Amino acid sequence: MNTATEIAPGLIIRGIQPPLRLGDFKLIAFDMDSTLINIECVDEIADAVGRKAEVAAITEAAMQGEIGDYKASLRQRVALLKGVSEAAIDRIYQERLQLNPGAVELVAACKQAGLKVLLVSGGFTYFTDRLRDLLGIDYTRANMLEVQNGLLTGCLLDQAWGDICDGDEKRKMLLQTCALLGIGASQVIAVGDGANDLPMMVEAGLSVAFHAKPSVRAVAHVCINTGGLDRLLTLLHP
Repeated sequence: MNTATEIAPGLIIRGIQPPLRLGDFKLIAFDMDSTLINIECVDEIADAVGRKAEVAAITEAAMQGEIGDYKASLRQRVALLKGVSEAAIDRIYQERLQLNPGAVELVAACKQAGLKVLLVSGGFTYFTDRLRDLLGIDYTRANMLEVQNGLLTGCLLDQAWGDICDGDEKRKMLLQTCALLGIGASQVIAVGDGANDLPMMVEAGLSVAFHAKPSVRAVAHVCINTGGLDRLLTLLHP
């Protein structure tokens, strides 16, 4: 493993020599929860039925890599969301969800440099679809909550590509998007914070850990431990 070097407070690099050229990359892939945005959406939804602490404990274990079966852990958490109203989910989006500092600036800089943007999440389409429209994101993949009569059923809906977007699905989506664009994975920047982001991050030419778990910081080319997502731009010339 290459030696990690702190080149500025809270900004660590490993195995790269900046500055890099942003234009040498063609795709940037983001995780959503606690990466592009400030919250874990599943935890906040659970708060509506008084189960936030229970669900958040499972989420934290999954993000730390302490739970081997992400799909089972997500089904377990979603089951605890049964009975939450769509109105409560909308309030979470309107009142609690915020883009992390520097997100708008980083996405805009990437788009200006000609990169496509992928949002790939173990979270939910309710949020990824809105962020796609807000930021002009090109591709998304996430999980779909089942709703009946305006209430969550506690189940996920199967989608054409499979049942749950876990770490392996994130990796597949990254590689499928590369194939669609006719590029190699070496031309991808992947940004994440949890263990389920590692499969896509290890494929990417540049991996970025944002306020991440120790297992992710241990392998990423760039660790942004303090400050916003746009700190990445200090390493990438236009």
